[in-house]
Amino acid sequence: MRAVGFHRYGGPEVLEVIEREAPAPGAGEVRVRVGAATVNPTDIALRAGAFAERYAGLEPPFIPGMELAGEIDAVGEGSDFSVGDRVIAIVLPARALGGAQAEQVVVPALSVAKAPPGASIEAAATLPMNGLTVRLALDMLALAPGATLAVTGSAGAVGGYAIELGKREGLTVIADAAAADEALVRGLGADVVVARGEAANAAAIREAFPDGVDAVIDAALLGPAILPAVRDEGQLIAVRPFAGETERGIDIGLALVGDYATNQPALQELSRQAAAGELTLRVAGTYPADQAAQAHRRLEAGGVRGRLLITF
Repeated sequence: MRAVGFHRYGGPEVLEVIEREAPAPGAGEVRVRVGAATVNPTDIALRAGAFAERYAGLEPPFIPGMELAGEIDAVGEGSDFSVGDRVIAIVLPARALGGAQAEQVVVPALSVAKAPPGASIEAAATLPMNGLTVRLALDMLALAPGATLAVTGSAGAVGGYAIELGKREGLTVIADAAAADEALVRGLGADVVVARGEAANAAAIREAFPDGVDAVIDAALLGPAILPAVRDEGQLIAVRPFAGETERGIDIGLALVGDYATNQPALQELSRQAAAGELTLRVAGTYPADQAAQAHRRLEAGGVRGRLLITF
């Protein structure tokens, strides 16, 4: 089978199409014939060597990718899925089998859910990683209906799901946006839109909510710069390790999607919400496997709204 991989860390040019033997599912696992797998910032970081320590015990080539959609073509003992089921899955690539960007991928059945009916394979693939990240973040915050939630990086994949899922839970959602993205984030359901940018963001949120918001999901990785927007003893959820110190008793949490990688009920509910039109699945572009480097370059250039995908 073909996969997107690399033997050494570096720029997009290190990516290549490699040939590997198709893996076989074991007990409690399924194998998915992949139609599409997303390219996320974490894949850029992996390729550049940011996770080299984590991968030190593994032999290259390394295969990136943390989410996919396709059809099951083999099932292991104990799985409730059937060959031909159209599914989505989250994949943890720090393993000998690698990640999602391959023609056939074996994953635990608990990391799989039926794909949203009516969604294309490409659109469905954009849901698992970022959707579960936001689901985890909201579960960690445990905010009551009516609470205020600010979202940074609102036009991005995590930010968009944070707006929509936050509104579904009865929260007042404050989103940041550049002028070109304001209509987008309002369309996702944001109650208040403030200017994008470190200093402007926090100040504008405080102007709208003088006592500060109850919580922030910091998808833009603003870190300490967004803390002034949070009320005393409020909460902030980071999606990467928080670089800095907290203040005024604000609780800092870290949402690592791996913690929900086998939370099948959460993934099933996200699929249901997408099928019901409660979540917006956004595809920014598709690339065949032999153009993976171009997908990485486009993502690194910034300004992508939605997800780029590798298709097989």
